[in-house]
Amino acid sequence: MPGGRPVLSELSRILRAFGPAVASTPPVEALRAGLGALVGLAVAGIFALSPSVDGQLGLYLIAPFGASSVLLFAVPNSPLAQPWAAVVGNTVAALIGVAACLLIADPALRIALAVGCAITATILCRALHPPAGAVAMTAAMSPDAVADLGFRFALTPVAAGTILLVALAAVYARLTGRHYPLRQFDEHHPNRTRDPAPDHRLGLSEAQLNDILERYRQSFNLGAEDLARLVGAAELQAAAQRTGPVTAADIMSRDLVTVPPDAPVERVAGLFRQHRFTSIPVVGAGDRYLGVIFQIHLIGTLAPGNPARAIMQTQIPQAAPATPLGELLPLMADGQVDAVPVLVGDRILGIVTRTDLISALARPLAQGVPAGRP
Repeated sequence: MPGGRPVLSELSRILRAFGPAVASTPPVEALRAGLGALVGLAVAGIFALSPSVDGQLGLYLIAPFGASSVLLFAVPNSPLAQPWAAVVGNTVAALIGVAACLLIADPALRIALAVGCAITATILCRALHPPAGAVAMTAAMSPDAVADLGFRFALTPVAAGTILLVALAAVYARLTGRHYPLRQFDEHHPNRTRDPAPDHRLGLSEAQLNDILERYRQSFNLGAEDLARLVGAAELQAAAQRTGPVTAADIMSRDLVTVPPDAPVERVAGLFRQHRFTSIPVVGAGDRYLGVIFQIHLIGTLAPGNPARAIMQTQIPQAAPATPLGELLPLMADGQVDAVPVLVGDRILGIVTRTDLISALARPLAQGVPAGRP
């Protein structure tokens, strides 16, 4: 039927708009967020229902605290989840909710005014925190409880409970390898210098990044640090796509100098001096890969008799011979490792060092050919 296909296409587009807007998340990450919220709410719930706080009021607080937990444990990088936003946002909203409850008799007007004013006030305080709306509504809907506590409601349980949740989220993030509170734009990178991290040295200042966020009305969704990391990652990915079909097997060092796990550190140090390496693999019988010793880890570990296994690193990125060069770039871009072992099963075939990577990227440039093109 003429015109049928455009109609179906438009209908399909509309239906897709109602689908998920968030990328799929690994089950492990979903479990991590859910377990964190479980622990945080369990502790906060015990606090909120303690004898020093009205029991009925404590039950009311489960909803706002649950909403805060979604942000603190599931999206800890969001500006809306940061400590200032959570603590100040919930506290300011509680104060407004109590004031509305004490001053306005009509329930519908009281609730609407409390939530509306809470949104405006938290934005002006740079403390927008979506659960704060639920805090203001909780107070506005609880005239009897508020009559007993008055403005103390904003301190206990709201502020105290939120502070407790924030503290638990920070501890939980550290234990599970996440960053909370959000890293600041000018935070020292792992080398303890003031240089920006290698993966987002963009030449853009924090003010310029914030201007981009405000221009596209994304300042509530991203911070300058997040934007810097995203742009840096995008540039790195774009560079990776220009490198063509080069693989780890093409560029890796094959004639490896290795040490057994019981080799004394004095021998390892001697090999570093002799070969001027920055990394040496540790292997067992049959070239079985065990770990890598990086030169930096020798500092302060030259106690006589210490074996190689005591200073080798095992939790580092690994590659296969067919791993594309583009996938190797981000593995070493953050400065955490100087080399990536290339394995088949548990056997080490070679190692890709930062020097190997730079040489592979520089070769097409030296020939005047864009990387990835013949």
